[in-house]
Amino acid sequence: MKAMLTSSLGGSCKVNGTRIPSVLIQYNGLLDRLKSIWIQNAKVLIICADPTDYEKNDSVCACLKEAFPMSGLSVSYIDKCDDRNLNVVDNLGNIDVLILAGGHVPTQNKFMKQLRLKERLLHYNGIIVAWSAGSMNCADIVYAGPEFEGEAVDPLYERWITGLGITNINVFPHFQSLKDEYLDGLRLIEDITFADSVGHEIIALNDGSYIMLDDEKTTLYGEAYMIKDGQQTQICKNGEYITL
Repeated sequence: MKAMLTSSLGGSCKVNGTRIPSVLIQYNGLLDRLKSIWIQNAKVLIICADPTDYEKNDSVCACLKEAFPMSGLSVSYIDKCDDRNLNVVDNLGNIDVLILAGGHVPTQNKFMKQLRLKERLLHYNGIIVAWSAGSMNCADIVYAGPEFEGEAVDPLYERWITGLGITNINVFPHFQSLKDEYLDGLRLIEDITFADSVGHEIIALNDGSYIMLDDEKTTLYGEAYMIKDGQQTQICKNGEYITL
């Protein structure tokens, strides 16, 4: 199995308030590297983040249906999986590229468990492409950092949950835009993420940075930071890569 875990994949942009298809992100060779593992006339399935958000799910699928060919990635079939067609995952063996979409981490995690996706992936030999929440849920033990109002101060909110087990890396996406954010009156990074990193390693990715998994090799491309035991250290720069 090959996998690409991104902070953001691209493929759409807003014009006058309407989301339209666009070329995938090209920073740090992201698109070129995806092309190098892509299968000609690929059959693609998107695992949605919220199985009940039909409007968003349809929009994501419609944009990627055009964005992939615009980006030089040929597709013969593309569909999405939400609670309207749960049984589509029964044919996962016929899918060349499995897309794990972005959204609310715990919501997608619960949906993945409903689909028994972890068990289904044990014998999957295709390509996995993920962004944001999808990348986060690829971990064995997922860091589901608070996102919505009330989660940061809710004593019952679970910040560590079981994931797909594709990697042991905890991805924190969109770092460039979240590092100055506040949630429930707390600084998202310094007060929340740093505290949660005690005894854990979290890799914070900027949009345009990504991690490639290929058999036993794991490579990080682009600007990224290690957050561990309440400390932040830059581990990679744009235009560079490191082996993890």
